[in-house]
Amino acid sequence: MILKVHITHPEPRVITKAAEVMQHGGVVIYPTDTVYGLGCSVEDKSAIEKIHLIKRQRDDKPFSFVCSDLTHISNYAHVSNSAFKIMKRLIPGAYTFILPAQRMKSLPKILVSKRKTVGIRVPASPVTLALVQQLGHPILSTSVTSQDSEILTDPDMIIELFKNRVELILDGGPLAENPSTVIDLTGEEPVVVRQGAGPTDML
Repeated sequence: MILKVHITHPEPRVITKAAEVMQHGGVVIYPTDTVYGLGCSVEDKSAIEKIHLIKRQRDDKPFSFVCSDLTHISNYAHVSNSAFKIMKRLIPGAYTFILPAQRMKSLPKILVSKRKTVGIRVPASPVTLALVQQLGHPILSTSVTSQDSEILTDPDMIIELFKNRVELILDGGPLAENPSTVIDLTGEEPVVVRQGAGPTDML
């Protein structure tokens, strides 16, 4: 299924439909504040396994939770006071924060990274934030890429490649080819792992 969505003023019926698809174990492609995300409910093991198959994701590769705020972040990651201050200053925004994982026993085993870390995203995207809020818990997410690991930002190409592999594609139009900035907050000092769309001069 393919639905158009307005990236700054998403239609409530579209968001409701996307959340329903995720609630029933579906995988959804949706626009974020950076690139398109490939996501599902963090609580659905079969949907998570499907994303791993689509992306050929290694089980030891860190994954990302997309959240609507930091309210329930301690359910998934350990956040030091210094890390919390940095995150609070930069969210919502084009950042992925790497944090130590915790309380992972409550989640599907396939989510447990051998490196015991998780990525946390709170994007400045009305579509994504509305979707997470409607779903009621974080989305497991990864960027939409080709088989050659090229980031895909043209919805026409995404539809052509993924229309038979996911349950729903939200078409928000072409996006810029600039992923999130990745900041490692597992140590005493923040480390920029990947410079992307989010500026780092505030660190």
